[in-house]
Amino acid sequence: MTWRTLLRFWLLSITLVLHSLAHAVGSEDWAQFKSAFIENGRVIDVGLNGISHTEGQGMALLLAVQNNDPAAFAQIWTWTQRNLQVRDDKLFAWSWSPKTGINDMNNASDGDLFIAWALSRAYRKWNEPSYLFAAIQVSQSIRAKLLRKTNKGIVLLPGAKGFEKPEGLKLNLSYWVFPAIADLALLDPAPEWEELRATGLQLIQEARFGKWQLPPDWLQLEGESINPVDGDQFGYNAVRIPLYLIWGQQATPTTIKPFQNFWSSFAGKPLLPAWVNVNTGEMATYNASAGFYSIAAITLAYPNVDSTLLPSFNPSQGYYSSMLSLFTNMALEDLKK
Repeated sequence: MTWRTLLRFWLLSITLVLHSLAHAVGSEDWAQFKSAFIENGRVIDVGLNGISHTEGQGMALLLAVQNNDPAAFAQIWTWTQRNLQVRDDKLFAWSWSPKTGINDMNNASDGDLFIAWALSRAYRKWNEPSYLFAAIQVSQSIRAKLLRKTNKGIVLLPGAKGFEKPEGLKLNLSYWVFPAIADLALLDPAPEWEELRATGLQLIQEARFGKWQLPPDWLQLEGESINPVDGDQFGYNAVRIPLYLIWGQQATPTTIKPFQNFWSSFAGKPLLPAWVNVNTGEMATYNASAGFYSIAAITLAYPNVDSTLLPSFNPSQGYYSSMLSLFTNMALEDLKK
């Protein structure tokens, strides 16, 4: 055996070990998440009085597929379908309380996207026809109920009710889950998906405010005008925008630069603010969660995301931070395929 053959064998062995370790770490994180936040298929948001919502159910379904856990997927989907898919259409009531059951029949569009996307991925992974049928039904309902034609193009309402106002449409750019939109365009072919994708990219490019040129959590679209609303903050919601751009392979140096500029300015400092007012520059005086740090890490690593070093998974920081951490890791795994 020559030294070149030995070297190739050694490199292959190291690669297999590292891959095995990475998979083990990911599986352990998923096991911790299930133990901390899932009970009989119900994802519990402890920070919101123990309610369950479609965002959490959909994210957990995606993570079950990613971790090749068909039993957990089936249990989460059964609970979701039985307790939340109770509207006249195939969308989901967004919020459920252990005290009252459904406490809001309105849907949340990001949760609907997550669920349809998860069902589509589950069908491809496990070849279960009922998942495919359900995915198509939800996808078609999203197109029928939640898309609106505007001067900017087709947009996604955050919910079927309450977001079309006399003063304009209220939108959330973090609801443009670009990898989900790409998946549903293949599952449920229709030209609206491409226009929705293009409009989202345009709005993200235009929604730049203040010193940091960041998008807000919520904005109002009236004609050609877009403006921040509801506190004017880049924070809890908008933090997901760069993740979905990178994950959906829609990021460019131009679209990612504002996020990189903001987060890199805190490198080596003891605090990464959980939010910033996009107009005034006022910042939170408390630290962002580990989930925010995870998204900042993949964003700062772009375009070389393979070099991303994520913080250790920490379920003690709560449901939302944990979801963001696991979602960022899931994005990295998808991008390496």
